[in-house]
Amino acid sequence: MRRRALAAGGAVAALTLSLTACGGNDLEKEGGSGGGGKGSLVIGSAGFTESEILAELYAGVLSEAGYKTSVKNVKNRELYAPELEKGRIDVVPEYAATMAEFLNAKKNGPKADPVASPNADKTVEALRKLAEPRGLKVLDAGKAVDQNAFAVSADYAKKHKLKTLSDLGASKESVTVAAGDECETRPFCQPGLEKTYGIDVKGIDPKGVGTSQSKQAVKDGKDQLVLTTTTDATLDQFGLVILDDDKKLQNADNVLPVVNADDAGETKVAGALDELTRTLTTKDLTDLNRQVDQERKKAKDVAEDYLAEKKLA
Repeated sequence: MRRRALAAGGAVAALTLSLTACGGNDLEKEGGSGGGGKGSLVIGSAGFTESEILAELYAGVLSEAGYKTSVKNVKNRELYAPELEKGRIDVVPEYAATMAEFLNAKKNGPKADPVASPNADKTVEALRKLAEPRGLKVLDAGKAVDQNAFAVSADYAKKHKLKTLSDLGASKESVTVAAGDECETRPFCQPGLEKTYGIDVKGIDPKGVGTSQSKQAVKDGKDQLVLTTTTDATLDQFGLVILDDDKKLQNADNVLPVVNADDAGETKVAGALDELTRTLTTKDLTDLNRQVDQERKKAKDVAEDYLAEKKLA
C-alpha cells in the first residue's frame, strides 16, 4: 500500500508523494511516443496500490473507447513527469494539490508561495496554468480524494463524542500523534492541528504515516491520533475511524487524469476518462485498495470488475 509523505511548507506544502520503488524498464532507453494519434496510449503508474488501480481503470475505459493501451510502472513522479512531457507516457492518474505544488516548485523553486488550497476548483485552475506551458492537459477532477487524514480508535471517539477534528479540539483532550517525525513542523500536521483546531498535541510518536505500527499504537491506546490517508483501507482492521477535517486544513488532492496534450489531448480521450472520474468516489477507491491490499487480488482484475459493475467497460 502506498504511503504519502507529509507535506512540507512553501511550494511543497501540498502532499508530496513518497513512492515505493517498483519494477519497469528504463524509459530513457525505450524511446518512442505512446502516440495517442496512432490509436495507442501508455498509462503511467507510480507502482503503489492506488496508482496501479487507477492506471488499470484508465486503461480499461480507454480500451473501451477504442485505444490500444498498456500500463507502465515508474518509480516516482520525478521520473514519470518528464516522460509524460516527452510523450513516452501519455496519461497518468494524479492528485490535484500534489501535482500543482510539484510543478510550482519546478517553475518557481522549492520556497515558492503555495498555489494549492482546500478549494478544489482553484487548485485545479492553478494546476492547469502550470501544466499547459509544459505540454500537459489537466482533465476534470472528480469526487475521489486521497489526502492526509487523522484517525482515532472507535472507542476513543465514542467516549469523547468525536466526529470531527473540531470536536477533538473542543474536548480539551491531550493527544500524542502517531506519524512521521516531520509532523512536528509541517503545517498540515501538528502546527495545523494546534492552530486550526486548537488540539492539544503533547507529542509525536514517530512510527510513520499510516503504518501498521502507528495504527496499532492508537488501537492499543499508546497514542490517541494517527496520521493516515482518506483512502486507507485498513482502518477497520485496527478499529479506527477518521475524524472529519471540517475546517479544511488539508489541501484538495482530488484524483484527476493528466495527459500529454499532443498525444492524448483529443476529446475522445477526455470523454472516456471524464466518465470514470465522475463515477469514482473516495469510498470506491478505498474499497478497491482494500481488495488489493487485504484480499490480495490483482489490480487489473479489481479494475475490470469495477468497470463492469459501473457499466463503463
